[in-house]
Amino acid sequence: MAIKVGLVGTGTVGGGCIDILHNHACDFRRHLGIDVELVRVCSREPEQAAAHGVSDIFTEDWHDIVNDPDIDIVIELIGGTTVARELVLAALAAGKNVVTANKALMATYGKEVMDAAEAAGKELAFEASVGGGIPIIDPLKHSLIANEITSVMGIVNGTTNYMLTEMAERGTDYAEALADAQARGFAEADPTADVGGYDAAAKIAILASIAFNSRVTIEDVFTEGITHVSSIDLEAARDMGYSVKLLAIAHRTDEGIDVRVHPTMIPTSHQLATVNGVMNAIYVVGDAVGETMFFGPGAGAGPAASAVMGDVLEVARHLQQGVLPIVGCTCTDSLPIVPVDDLRTKYYIRFQVNDVPGVLAATAGIFSKHNVSVRSVIQRGKEEGGQVNLSYVTHTARESSVRAVIEEVSQLEAVLVGETSVIRVED
Repeated sequence: MAIKVGLVGTGTVGGGCIDILHNHACDFRRHLGIDVELVRVCSREPEQAAAHGVSDIFTEDWHDIVNDPDIDIVIELIGGTTVARELVLAALAAGKNVVTANKALMATYGKEVMDAAEAAGKELAFEASVGGGIPIIDPLKHSLIANEITSVMGIVNGTTNYMLTEMAERGTDYAEALADAQARGFAEADPTADVGGYDAAAKIAILASIAFNSRVTIEDVFTEGITHVSSIDLEAARDMGYSVKLLAIAHRTDEGIDVRVHPTMIPTSHQLATVNGVMNAIYVVGDAVGETMFFGPGAGAGPAASAVMGDVLEVARHLQQGVLPIVGCTCTDSLPIVPVDDLRTKYYIRFQVNDVPGVLAATAGIFSKHNVSVRSVIQRGKEEGGQVNLSYVTHTARESSVRAVIEEVSQLEAVLVGETSVIRVED
């Protein structure tokens, strides 16, 4: 029997899905025994549908897809958490299986839509919501379920990884790297979701929920972007044997789930340190399997559409074989979220100061006052009496203590306001 599919959203990823179906439908029938037919396409952009040769099945109203009794699978690719949420819930209630690439939806309303899928007895697949073309959700739900996952850590945003790579390798500043990323199509006109870390926060919320079997939402994720990182910091990191990456981090601890996104110094010997440009990588540690890493392109029409269509074909296979939904929501625990103030790690802290007598002693005294032990301090600057950078690296310290240090040091007359950079260190 033919599995009929309705697609909502004909942008970059939607167009990629249409192309895959056109190019490989015969292969799916021959190799997999799966007959998938695209019967309806919805978009706000009729010209996009025309460009992919599907004007004959085009509609501007997604209700036409949800209400079509012949459609078995609805693909949601419009993004956001308003119309997309309404569409997904309506599709499930109408007895459709749903495939989505919507990270914001799953990180914000994951419980609601997963519960709706369970109530309807339908599948909700979302591999493309994290990592683009990298298979990660399916391995966590299937291949690695014999493990207790202790850590999930990754580079899950290609825009910021490209920018940090350019800044490190070419010495460009933040503004120049952003402009270059936008010119190449790696960054949006409004790059806030990427450079602010919010895109990565949604993705690690999804991964942590699956890995630790406990609900994590985007509001639970401590988030810092890369806007304060400078080429000075990257040079200092290199001199100390580190690379700087915007990492999405989730650890299972005795106190609960430690989940955060922020620029991070990692040793150049770590596998993630070699992931450059727009590539993504996700590093998973399990008690039985040990260390694993999933690497590949994190965005783009081809990689994301590959993940979407992989879900479509798997759901279609289940439908053809009469298999009920295999894996629904696995968040059976309610682990607490560890407050970021309780984080204990090492820190790189850079202050820009006026090079005047006593400034080094004054800052050192403040570190001591708050029980933050300093491992090293480097002064970078050319002109005596001018402005210099004081870069500290601490031993393991408490987040709240480090924040207190930064706040008090920033009050010193010699310290320039707004120039402080903080990068956490993961060894």
